[in-house]
Amino acid sequence: MPVDAQLAALLEVLPTTDIGGAVTDVATMRSGMAQAVAQLPVTVQVEDVRDVVADGVAVRVYRPSAGEPLPLVLLVHGGGFVIGSVDTHDGLARRIARDAGAVVVSVEYRLAPEHPFPAAVDDCWAALRWAAAHADELGADPARVAVAGDSAGGNLAAVLTHLARGTSGPDLVFQLLLYPVTSGHHDWPSVRENSDAPVLTRRAMEWFAAQYAADGSVRSAPATAESFTGLPAAFVATAGADPLRDDGEAYAELLRRDGVAVQQVRYEPLVHGFAAFDGIVPACTAAVDECVAALRAALHP
Repeated sequence: MPVDAQLAALLEVLPTTDIGGAVTDVATMRSGMAQAVAQLPVTVQVEDVRDVVADGVAVRVYRPSAGEPLPLVLLVHGGGFVIGSVDTHDGLARRIARDAGAVVVSVEYRLAPEHPFPAAVDDCWAALRWAAAHADELGADPARVAVAGDSAGGNLAAVLTHLARGTSGPDLVFQLLLYPVTSGHHDWPSVRENSDAPVLTRRAMEWFAAQYAADGSVRSAPATAESFTGLPAAFVATAGADPLRDDGEAYAELLRRDGVAVQQVRYEPLVHGFAAFDGIVPACTAAVDECVAALRAALHP
């Protein structure tokens, strides 16, 4: 199935970076992503946004409204563990805060190659524990905590569910994974089919992986866990024209196999990173609507 026509037209005019090919300079990649996102309008308003430090980790906290304690969502941005920031994912954070009715804590974790694995995991785990411990101060309900992430952020969000299950918490009620990388494998059929897809190519995937230098354990490849029993319910979103499509869908099946309640949806005409075009491309907006609605339903039963 071809890429949605309106999305394809937008991708044609946005600046692109040949990551891992013509471009291997990290500063150029980060600047390119920031410039692309800067061209997209901020369309979602929330009551309060503030930058704070969570046990040494920079986070940005979004609160949609005043009043009673709201659920808490830790959001982990994507970008191959190398690029991306709370700024590039400001729109997604605002969307979740407003439409899932939640306090969102977006994590500015350390990036590779300057800080390879496990720096990102350590930062996200510290931020999650801090957020849960300070829920009252954030105006959040510590009994309703979820994690969310896209791409590399989906990997880190999934890793957090395993870490939380294996310790004294925090107890998580849901995980929203958008086109996550979970296994570290690059031999899926979707990788071959979409090796030169828009936004994410196979070459970029392999370059990102080399920079992150993961060890293949559950802390970097959550799909390698022996068991998924007891993990929180999940919504796993994949895109048809995405090299990571099969990886995310296989992870959803592993969760389902071990009794985790999972909703997995493939958005066939979309590409990796479709959440960035929320509010701009109708098909992307509809997909994000469904993803955030699932999160809201879990947080406001």
